[in-house]
Amino acid sequence: MPAIPLTSCVVAALVATLCCLPLPAAADGETVEYRHGDVTLEGYLVAPAPSAGRCPGILLVHDWDGIDDYERLRAEMLAELGYVALAADIYGKGVRPADTEQAAAESSKYKNDPALYRARLAAGLDTLRRHPRVDPDRLGAIGYCFGGTGVLELARSGADVKGVVSFHGSLGTSSPATPGSVKAAILVLHGGADPVVPPDEVSAFVREMLEAGANFSIVSYPGAVHAFTKYGSRSYHQRADRASWEAMKRFFADLFTRD
Repeated sequence: MPAIPLTSCVVAALVATLCCLPLPAAADGETVEYRHGDVTLEGYLVAPAPSAGRCPGILLVHDWDGIDDYERLRAEMLAELGYVALAADIYGKGVRPADTEQAAAESSKYKNDPALYRARLAAGLDTLRRHPRVDPDRLGAIGYCFGGTGVLELARSGADVKGVVSFHGSLGTSSPATPGSVKAAILVLHGGADPVVPPDEVSAFVREMLEAGANFSIVSYPGAVHAFTKYGSRSYHQRADRASWEAMKRFFADLFTRD
């Protein structure tokens, strides 16, 4: 069954009923252009109300469809929690896959080239870090599916962020972390019945992180499959979606309040 289009009415209902959260009391979101080399990227940034002052910043990395209403909604939800959220653009301005075939082809360019993927992620992170509302000493990243894979690549690269959260992302890489390279705490939120990320891939990731000396945790949600947070899709798992969002909230609240 195809995903339900996220109209403004659907977005409001989802936030209110599925997530049990109020509608975001944040400043209006804005399109933000930035660059990686000669490529123009087009992200979406949302900040809490100006009275909140400087806030932690969260980089949000899209799934294989590119930035759409789903990522914009999640960015607004992050702003409601008191974070400046930048939905980063990995593909480039105007590059938005129209179907699963295009999405698979576009996402594969980055999955098969971790160096390029990490560079695009770093460009977004640098844009977020330089925003006047962001406290550059309190940065994090989250990602969904393709983006969940991305934030793990960001951590493997040694990026200077407090923590990253991968929602149902693939865990494998052709450029594994080396001992001492991972600075960020890592939280992996995984569907226990995910056929895309089988148990042997989870085990290999655990070995990689242990050998790297990383600070990491994995939470597995029984019965949840790949893309379990994707509203309106056949894979959506309400209980896992709610629980994983709460796990993310606790993770960042702890990281950003430490001395």
